[in-house]
Amino acid sequence: MSEQPADRLTRNDALRDVPLHVVLVEPLIPPNTGNVARLCAATGCALHLIEPLGFSIDDRALKRAGLDYWHQIDVVVHSSLAAFLAAYAPSRCWFVETTATRSYHGAPYARGDAIVFGKETAGLPADLIAAYPDRALRIPMRAGSVRSINLSTSVGVVVYDALATLGFPGLT
Repeated sequence: MSEQPADRLTRNDALRDVPLHVVLVEPLIPPNTGNVARLCAATGCALHLIEPLGFSIDDRALKRAGLDYWHQIDVVVHSSLAAFLAAYAPSRCWFVETTATRSYHGAPYARGDAIVFGKETAGLPADLIAAYPDRALRIPMRAGSVRSINLSTSVGVVVYDALATLGFPGLT
């Protein structure tokens, strides 16, 4: 694992009772990750970052995008996607990818599930989606309009749908 400030990280085994785990695979753009961190602070979701990261988590741009809320979120850094999948059963993961056939809306989310989002430039590995097609979700879009929507927007759309399914636990 690369050098990230230890005082900003939570141990995976220290996570207790979070409604969802939001997972960003190899995020590159600090403001996207900062926006997702802010969403996690607002909702009580844990944030998992899978290396390599395109930035340090002490990056000023990341802080400006929402990490002044760092003390209110649980952040776990995993050295690789394989390391994350060794810690979290794929049967508890939802993989969000434009190539999936199932819509995110109405998926049977459960408390403690992980919602996994791919790298801004490449998405999730095709072999991962092929291995777990029943756990792959997409956000519907107009055909031919855009390749995908912004990562932090995608996270907000799917996470709030999952939280609605769970009855917005701990939220007012």
